[in-house]
Amino acid sequence: MSGVQTRIVGPDDGDQRLDRYLRRLFPHLTQGRIEKMCRKGELRVDGGRVKTSTRLETGQKVRIPPLPSEAEAAAASALAKQGVTKADAKMIQSCVIYRDDHIIALNKPAGLATQGGSKTIRHVDGLAEALTFGMDEKPRLVHRLDKDTSGVLLLARTRMMAKDLTEHLKHRETRKIYWAAIAGVPHPRAGTIKYGLVKAPGHGRGGENEKMRCVHPNDVATTEGAKRATTDYAVMDTLASRASWCALVPITGRTHQLRAHMAEIGHPIVGDGKYGGSGQENLGDGWGAGMGSEIGRKMHLHARSLTIKHPATGAMLHITAPLPEHMQNTWDYVGWNVDHAPVDPFNMPDE
Repeated sequence: MSGVQTRIVGPDDGDQRLDRYLRRLFPHLTQGRIEKMCRKGELRVDGGRVKTSTRLETGQKVRIPPLPSEAEAAAASALAKQGVTKADAKMIQSCVIYRDDHIIALNKPAGLATQGGSKTIRHVDGLAEALTFGMDEKPRLVHRLDKDTSGVLLLARTRMMAKDLTEHLKHRETRKIYWAAIAGVPHPRAGTIKYGLVKAPGHGRGGENEKMRCVHPNDVATTEGAKRATTDYAVMDTLASRASWCALVPITGRTHQLRAHMAEIGHPIVGDGKYGGSGQENLGDGWGAGMGSEIGRKMHLHARSLTIKHPATGAMLHITAPLPEHMQNTWDYVGWNVDHAPVDPFNMPDE
C-alpha cells in the first residue's frame, strides 16, 4: 500500500477526465475504486472534492490517497473471482496463529466448515485463497475438524509439504489434545475409551443424520463397517457433579470419535445436539447440556494443541489455540482457569 501522494497536472495531462488520468498513472486501479475515493472525498483537486468526470487543468494539484500495489490489487481480484469477500478474507487471515514458509496453522472458528458440501459454500478450503501470503497457490488442507469444533487446523503451503504433513499426522509422535466441557463427571476421572465406531444407517429427517454408532470392542470384528477407535480422557476441573472440563486425546482419528465416545459413557459434550449434549436428559450420571440457554447453544469442543515434527526442519512444533469466545465465556462463568492448565495432563511429572 502506497502513502498519500500529491501529483501536479503536467502540460500533457490538462483537459483530461480525472478517472482517465488516474487509470493512466495506475493501470491496476479499478473504476469502482476511483468512484469510491471520490464519494468519500479522499481524492481531491486543489483541496476540493471532485467527481470521476472532473476535467483537470495544467498546474492543478491532485491529492491521491494510499493505493494498493499491483500485487495487492491482483490478489484482491483473484479473491473476488473466487467469491471471497474482503470481510471473509480479513476474518480467515485473523485466524492464523502460526506461519512459516511451509505451514500455516489456523485457530478455526466454531461454525465454519473445513470443506464444502452440497449445502456448504463458505468453508476454510474456499477461504484459503486469502492465505497465499505471496505464494503462487493457496495452501492445502491436510486434516479436518468438524464444523462446530474450533481449534488448531494445519494447512500446507506446497503440494510436497501437504504430502509430508499428511504422513507426519499419522506418526505416533504427533499429539492432538482437545478441550471439552462435558456433562457430569466421569468415573474414573482419567481413562481410555475403546468402543469401535460404525456409521449409523439412514440420513435426513427420518434417519440418524450421519451419526456414528459405538460398538463394544468385543463386537468390532463381527460388525460390518466397524472400525476400532481409542480415546484417552482426563478430568481437568469440575462444576460440582454437573459438568467437567476434560482433556481428550484421539489415539485413532475416526469421524465424530470424541463426540460419540463421550456420549457413549454417559457424558456428552455440552452443546452437541447430535450426540445428546443439548437437552436436559440424564445420560448415565451426566446432565445433558442443560446448563443454561446460552451455554447449551454451541458445542464446547476445541482442538487445543497440536505437537508435530516439522517435516522441513525436523524440530518439534507445538501449536496452541486460545479458546473460542463461547467456551471462554463458559470457563469464566463456572470459574475454570485456563492459566492453571497443564500443557499435557496425560504426561504429568511424578510428584
